[in-house]
Amino acid sequence: MDRNEESISGADSARPWQSYNTVYTTAKAGMEGVDKEKVQRIVYEMSKGSKYFVNEEKKEAYMKQKVNSMQAQLAKLTALDISHHQKIADKRIVELEATRDLSRIWLHVDMDAFYAAVETLCNPSLKGKPMAVGGMSMISTANYEARKFGVRAAMPGFIARKLCPELFFVPVDFKKYTYYSDLTRKVFQKYDPNFLAASLDEAYLDITSYCNDKGMTAGEVAEELRESVYKETGLTCSAGVAPNRLLAKVCSDINKPNGQFVLPNERMAVMTFISSLPIRKIGGIGKVTENILNGVFGITTCEEMLQKSSFICALFSRTSADFFLSVGLGLGRTDMPQVTQRKSMSNERTFSPTEDEALIYQKLVDISENLSSDLKKQGFRGRTLTLKLKTSCLRYSWCIAASLGVRTRAVTLPNYICSSEDIMKHATKLLKAELPVSLRLMGLRMSHFSDGGEGVAIDPKQKTLANFIVTENASGSGHEDQTLTESDINDDALAIRRGTSFCSDKHEPCESVDFTDTYQLSDHNQTDITYCHNEAENGGTFDLQIDDFRENVDNLDTVRGSTHLFPTGGGQLVDRDSSSGLIAESGPDKCKSTDDEALFWLNDYQCSVCGIELPPSFVEERQEHFDFHLAQRLQDEESSNINRNLKPKQR
Repeated sequence: MDRNEESISGADSARPWQSYNTVYTTAKAGMEGVDKEKVQRIVYEMSKGSKYFVNEEKKEAYMKQKVNSMQAQLAKLTALDISHHQKIADKRIVELEATRDLSRIWLHVDMDAFYAAVETLCNPSLKGKPMAVGGMSMISTANYEARKFGVRAAMPGFIARKLCPELFFVPVDFKKYTYYSDLTRKVFQKYDPNFLAASLDEAYLDITSYCNDKGMTAGEVAEELRESVYKETGLTCSAGVAPNRLLAKVCSDINKPNGQFVLPNERMAVMTFISSLPIRKIGGIGKVTENILNGVFGITTCEEMLQKSSFICALFSRTSADFFLSVGLGLGRTDMPQVTQRKSMSNERTFSPTEDEALIYQKLVDISENLSSDLKKQGFRGRTLTLKLKTSCLRYSWCIAASLGVRTRAVTLPNYICSSEDIMKHATKLLKAELPVSLRLMGLRMSHFSDGGEGVAIDPKQKTLANFIVTENASGSGHEDQTLTESDINDDALAIRRGTSFCSDKHEPCESVDFTDTYQLSDHNQTDITYCHNEAENGGTFDLQIDDFRENVDNLDTVRGSTHLFPTGGGQLVDRDSSSGLIAESGPDKCKSTDDEALFWLNDYQCSVCGIELPPSFVEERQEHFDFHLAQRLQDEESSNINRNLKPKQR
């Protein structure tokens, strides 16, 4: 052992990189023989001292605190408590078992290293070479030759180059990937016209009818589908067949690349399969949930979910407990999801940090054109435009959190629009309010779609906030109050800043958002009216949830940016600051707040204000529900502030 290793072991019994858990060290197809400790060490050394590293340390500390808290709760359980919760668990298991459906055959198809495979298909000279699609800042995907070195999607390129010095980078080309994705979907439609596209490179197909009509087994259909995809595109894919979508997703990853796995529609086969399956293989169980289940209960396999069912029911909410018990039983969705009306459409781009205004405006033009093209393809027109910015430097000295994360500005227009010219016109106004600024990501989102009356202006009789804003006489000599008209208020009239919530796993039950800070109305004698949000504090420090290096593609650790908005009508601007994320707690814990009417989810599913129940999986619906309450609160506070500032008119 050299001196370096001795010093490390002397400082800590475990090498520091061994406790530094990141998504990059997660097992992925093609990474079975990778030296995990070597990858952990390099990621640790390359990340140490960065914003990403600091953020990971905070999340690690929160996770440990959560584990310790739940361990303390577990230790307090008496034998009587355990017996009580065991009865509850046994009852829920029987009820869940009664919902088991073995009548459907689901197939999950996943293209093999899709982006990299498309690039190799277009440039055969790349075949056999370690290659990644992306750049030094971020990798979208890596081929199987690169994965042997530990290189994978969502990894910064400079770390990947350290792992594999011979790694070759290819720039991202989404037009190319979309073209080949459309070819694969034409094949999928032959087997299931109503297939569910999960992304450009994967889909769920209900092949029950196809198997019955053709008299073929599920394995034969999967093999035929894979051959058809290869003939149509020249690309390989892997398939998984199972009684439900959750298990089909797991099965498609077993024999990657260019393979398939069929799980029979038999209860015994399902239970045998799920018994030794690591919990991390299940969609919805990410790094945080895995560490909590392992650290608190010692659970590592799906079967142990049932063995520890009493403890799970004791410490988790009803919704979370049902999910874990369903995993232990190998249950998943078998019905076809109902088609929901699309509420928004967005387009965004990540680039190297820049302060060049000319370059920033050119990026905005490109994004506007892309968003307009997408809207026209779908026949949508929207009335609310949201600008999303991810900053890369300090701008606001009063709040460090406000300058390191995501900021969004939105404007609600009097007419529905979809043209690139109209989008650019209003997006430019939103961007000007933020300049000068250093950016590394920019995006636009259109929402508040029309219901058929496209291009129709809103009802001029409909009152907006502008009709209720009162200001003193500008001259100051008189004491008469004035009511501002919409023409008196510019596009920067109303600004709202608030924090955003983060989820640790892709499908993990989403924690609550803290909207308990007070908002104050100021500067009534000016046209710019600002609502200032005092960011939530934890021990006197801001909990920054900033991922400086990556937007995790495979296992999204965050609910990205706060892009929900408050339509105010009449061209009113809504601005919210979502840069300082609040680490919210799941399970039995609640958001702590000093507000008399705190907003959080009781038992992970019930609104503390109105009592409505929304499962944690309804991420967007829960966010919109809290936005509704926040809007009501702001309106009430605004009315009270205005009433306090009203002065009696002199005769």
